[in-house]
Amino acid sequence: MLIIPAVDLKGGKCVRLIQGQKDREIVYGADPAEMAMEWVGQGAKRLHLIDLDGAFEGSPQHLKVLEKVAARAGVPVQFGGGVRSMDSLRAVLDAGATFVILGTSALKNPEFLEKAAGENPGKILLGIDARDGEVKVSGWVEGEGVSPEDLAARFEGLPLAGIVFTDISRDGMLEGFNPEATEALARAVAVPVIAAGGFSRMEDVDRLLPLAEAGVAGAVVGRALYEGTFDLKAALARV
Repeated sequence: MLIIPAVDLKGGKCVRLIQGQKDREIVYGADPAEMAMEWVGQGAKRLHLIDLDGAFEGSPQHLKVLEKVAARAGVPVQFGGGVRSMDSLRAVLDAGATFVILGTSALKNPEFLEKAAGENPGKILLGIDARDGEVKVSGWVEGEGVSPEDLAARFEGLPLAGIVFTDISRDGMLEGFNPEATEALARAVAVPVIAAGGFSRMEDVDRLLPLAEAGVAGAVVGRALYEGTFDLKAALARV
């Protein structure tokens, strides 16, 4: 079970957006690479980098930050945000990402996701972000009435590294994650699921651990780390 610190990138800084809304931004640091190294120093075995500018603009905007983090961290980095072409995918992998999260393309350009996974087996994470049971894309502002389980089923059989599932309504709210929706998705797919959105206290880890049996492989933790409500070292020891 992995506890994966999130480093969200916007304007070259480390930030958090409350429920993904651009006008609800909290800045936590001017040097994302230094922030990433702080979590590695505390024992993190993987990092979660999200290029928020890339998600809104449609192409990665923080490749130099990724390159810097990947070179220094010594742990796998999963990167997402604006990767919507084979060229941008290759650029992200060349910059040092171990795993690349593809979300918007799953709805907008499924052929690209299929090609990306086929040519990069074990390197692509399907990003499924949902609010009230509906998948949202393009910076969480668009949806087509598709459920997480239905979207995942479209790509069953691809050599994916797993799925990163975010409950948007919980994201950045420090109110706990959604174990029911996470478990439902994990039981519907054959690949590991990583939970995201709402992790805020040790009780969330206790609720996460039993989900390993369903296929949940870990959790992404963001704002709670920066606000000090979540002790990474203690969580890592617990898992």
